[in-house]
Amino acid sequence: MKEKFFIVASFEFAADVQILKGKLESEGIPVFLRDENTLNSDPLISHAIGGVKLQVYTKDKERALEIYNEVRAYAIDNKGNPVVCPNCKAQKSEAYYDRKTIFYKLFPFFEEKKYKCLNCGIITKPDQNV
Repeated sequence: MKEKFFIVASFEFAADVQILKGKLESEGIPVFLRDENTLNSDPLISHAIGGVKLQVYTKDKERALEIYNEVRAYAIDNKGNPVVCPNCKAQKSEAYYDRKTIFYKLFPFFEEKKYKCLNCGIITKPDQNV
């Protein structure tokens, strides 16, 4: 059976999704927010349920991803410059956390910051970026 919805992105806070939701709707793409009300009632469980999921109809997937990639914020270093992937030199990275242990799942702010290149998928530490 074909999936009816596609998850474009997940957001830690319900307020973060509103800008993208508005942009997609202004382009005529219907948007559905899964778990928004749950997080509005208890924001501390965001990590446990995977945040607010922004969904679109599968038929709108490609256009929604194009719009998302136009407006999304990519990672920047401490000097305000875009993070450059040491592998492919793309400037399209985002913060990445493994959260492999129960400790980091409970206390994600203790985990060392890493970046994941959205172009080639390589994961690097901030000091590895050129």
